[in-house]
Amino acid sequence: MTIHIAEGDITARTRAIIADLRFREGPLLPILHEVQEEFGYVPPEALPVIAEELNLSRAEVHGVVTFYHDYRDHPPGRHVLKLCRAEACQSMGGDAVAERVKALLGIDFHQTTLDGSVTLEPVYCLGLCACAPSAMLDGEVYGRIDEQLAAELVTEARR
Repeated sequence: MTIHIAEGDITARTRAIIADLRFREGPLLPILHEVQEEFGYVPPEALPVIAEELNLSRAEVHGVVTFYHDYRDHPPGRHVLKLCRAEACQSMGGDAVAERVKALLGIDFHQTTLDGSVTLEPVYCLGLCACAPSAMLDGEVYGRIDEQLAAELVTEARR
């Protein structure tokens, strides 16, 4: 189920976020984080508003949004499952876990299941290198993920 937010609402809510954060040093990243927190993603309609308010080009704002993997340009599923793709996790079987999760969900990274239950995202280090491979489901981290635990996380997320 996709919730439609009117462009005027996006503009007004984005301007309110900017008003609260614009005078911080380097305000673009905090503003983008707040916009994503507000909407679940960074709506394309918010980019020109941010650019105008911060006296940046649209290309500069777009470049930052697309550079950082944590920003989404579309609404996420009800649950977000992040799999660590950093070297430590890959060396401890993370690739097999990722392939298993993709097969179970029927999607690839940066996609959402057709029922809208799960968005799968890569993340490049959760700080659990000693417990590799690792994952995060809705902000809760899990270490020593194997294919069985990955399947349990997918089952939990699909509920």
